[in-house]
Amino acid sequence: MNINKKKKFVAGLSISSNVILSLLKIIVGIVSGSVSIISEAIHSLSDLFASILTYFSVLKSSKPADNDHPYGHGKYEDMAGFVEGVLIILASVFIIFEATKKIVFNIHMQSENILGIEIMFVAVIMNIIVSSLLFKVAKESDSISLYADAEHLRTDVYSSLGVLLGLILIKITGYSVLDPIIAILVAVFIFAAGRYISKKALKNLLDHSLPNDDIKSIENIIKQYSDIVKLKRHSIRARQVGPTKDIDLILQFPEQTTICDCHKVCDEIESHIKKIFPKSSISIHSEPICYKKTCKKHCIKICN
Repeated sequence: MNINKKKKFVAGLSISSNVILSLLKIIVGIVSGSVSIISEAIHSLSDLFASILTYFSVLKSSKPADNDHPYGHGKYEDMAGFVEGVLIILASVFIIFEATKKIVFNIHMQSENILGIEIMFVAVIMNIIVSSLLFKVAKESDSISLYADAEHLRTDVYSSLGVLLGLILIKITGYSVLDPIIAILVAVFIFAAGRYISKKALKNLLDHSLPNDDIKSIENIIKQYSDIVKLKRHSIRARQVGPTKDIDLILQFPEQTTICDCHKVCDEIESHIKKIFPKSSISIHSEPICYKKTCKKHCIKICN
């Protein structure tokens, strides 16, 4: 199975699991009157919308470059990741609002919550399995939208665990006020995850530079050829576009270097970079290094 098929498969699997969990949580939440279960149902619905968005962004981003999108369709995944982050934040705000109403107006859940405990346990297991698969394929494909969807489901794992433990405590102690309190704690956790995802996706949309570690890796490759070439100062420009890294370099060669030798070295450097970043688009501009004092001023004027 190639990587695009894997991406489509796990995105589709995420949709299916979220449909099932959303329906189960909504039914149990209404029957029990538990705001923490209803908050989890809202969380799963936001997961569902995010999964649908991820699926269509994966379909779109896998298309090759065309006349309208000469640099490809990778930004669709970044856009999907940002929208998913915003959806998570909105869901958390709604949960806090509903839980606060329960506390202020002293609305309690029904005492019977065995079914809620069972559903939360099933939700934890299902989301662990699906999120693990999403993380695996997201890492293989460097997909921000799959990563956001995986993070989305991972927050569901932790929040479902919190609700599960809360329902068990309510069953043991009989203190139903714990229900909205747990919902608020879950919502705070969900909000933090949404903020992280949207911030990460927004960086890509705004062409934020790659992490320093990635830049250092590129510089170290070029240093292997320091006997014939050097990297022009501050000339690395690198960004993330969906699953692809765009990398632009300016390399300086001694003036006696032939075009053939220059081209050969550039190809080797590009090949080394692609070993570290397989999904990358690399553009290398070459310039001469002038050693003669008589032409140095002239070359600086042309090359800079």
